[in-house]
Amino acid sequence: MARSKSSHRWLREHFDDIYVKKAQEAGYRSRAVFKLEEIQARDRLIRPGMNVVDLGAAPGGWSQLAQQMVGKKGRVVALDILPMEPLSGVVCLQADFTEEAALTALNEALAGAEVDLVLSDMAPNITGQAAIDQPRAMYLAELALDFACQVLKPGGDFLVKVFQGEGFDAYLRTLRREFQQVVSRKPKASRPRSREVYLLARRRKL
Repeated sequence: MARSKSSHRWLREHFDDIYVKKAQEAGYRSRAVFKLEEIQARDRLIRPGMNVVDLGAAPGGWSQLAQQMVGKKGRVVALDILPMEPLSGVVCLQADFTEEAALTALNEALAGAEVDLVLSDMAPNITGQAAIDQPRAMYLAELALDFACQVLKPGGDFLVKVFQGEGFDAYLRTLRREFQQVVSRKPKASRPRSREVYLLARRRKL
């Protein structure tokens, strides 16, 4: 099947992308690691010894970086609907986060441990139709927030990818009710034409 114009454009952008090249040179699994790296440099959200859950983790760039930072005394549990190659020091789970089996697998992996940080880089398969993509994206963000509110210890943090559009403002209000501080981040590694932003919610309220 012939590739569409948008597919050709994505491939051209991808292989010309400086962050793709940097990720390959540094041995990271994806360019997305530089989004988290920039947020980490600014906000210091990952620290040694933390328990971290990474949602939408495949192919594993964020989990790689998180594991390096939490060290041997910390723990990273990564989940994605897609398979992930094993990562040293990371518990990798394959499940659909919209299904109950994913929550069961995560809870078993955590074994009752309180979580310091939930990361969510989840996004739906993009169709290019905002009326379809935006509700799907917000649904995943809402599920991630529900999970974070269940497992985060008081004072824990939550970093989530969202897309600006319908539902964004209401979601932001909910975050502000549940956390003491909420800030927006648009890392340089996010493609300029993308509507994605990252909301960092800090210090889960009691």
